Amino acid sequence: MRTATEAYDLIRPLRQRVPLVFSSPHSGRAYPAQLLARTALDGRMIRSSEDAWVDELFAGAPRLGAPLLLANAPRAYIDLNRAPDELDPALIEGVTRSPHNPRISSGLGVIPRVVAQGRSIYRGKIARAEAEDRLARFWQPYHAAMAALMAETRAGFGEAVLIDCHSMPHEALEGQSRPGAPRPEVVLGDRFGAAAGRGVVDRIEAAFTAAGLRVARNAPFAGAYITQAYGRPSRGHHAVQIEIDRALYMDEARIEKSADFAAFAGVMAQVVAGIVAAFAASGSLAAE
Repeated sequence: MRTATEAYDLIRPLRQRVPLVFSSPHSGRAYPAQLLARTALDGRMIRSSEDAWVDELFAGAPRLGAPLLLANAPRAYIDLNRAPDELDPALIEGVTRSPHNPRISSGLGVIPRVVAQGRSIYRGKIARAEAEDRLARFWQPYHAAMAALMAETRAGFGEAVLIDCHSMPHEALEGQSRPGAPRPEVVLGDRFGAAAGRGVVDRIEAAFTAAGLRVARNAPFAGAYITQAYGRPSRGHHAVQIEIDRALYMDEARIEKSADFAAFAGVMAQVVAGIVAAFAASGSLAAE
């Protein structure tokens, strides 16, 4: 059952069978004509911060009994994994400087100023009214839908686990393993235990390792706004960010699916099935 809006697509199972909610906030690829007309980047470069095809990698979740929420707007237009007040004074007219925020300073606020490798999206500033319009049309509906899914899941199962689905540049993993040891292929972020119970993360990690993938936790990505906002283990809300090495399934430079995409999508179907099975069999998470 699919609900399609300007801001998101929500795919629900016929019956939700597990206390899981899957979300892909950065795989949106509906680039507004307004953005393409104003950007200093070409069509390929503007996609460099997109979590391309992550929505396809997790597409099996609804068939297995878990809802899947997908952003339509691209990350270069609005970043749904940022707080709505993370506005960049270097990009948005009329925004006053606030205490130091490293995300804003680096151009990665809720309305991004740059894409990958610090490349500027715009030739100048945008109006404050335009930024607020994006928040009203895309950020607020997406998060309203996510909050509703988490509340419904918590009410129905006693617990709710948000699986926050992302991809990461291959270069982000440099230096993330011991000399001579293979680097991780997947990074799970739970904000060092603040966003999810240990047993929750253990089950998710087990599904990846069973599929033959190398997993690390919280380095170099521990989770951002979504895990911080929705991860409240003491209240029965858990949130785990998943970052997958893009080199496993795509050509990052060309932003094209690699020859291995179909095979890796099959691996991810196994992972999603493993996660669902772990939570279907586990019962309540309250004791964890």
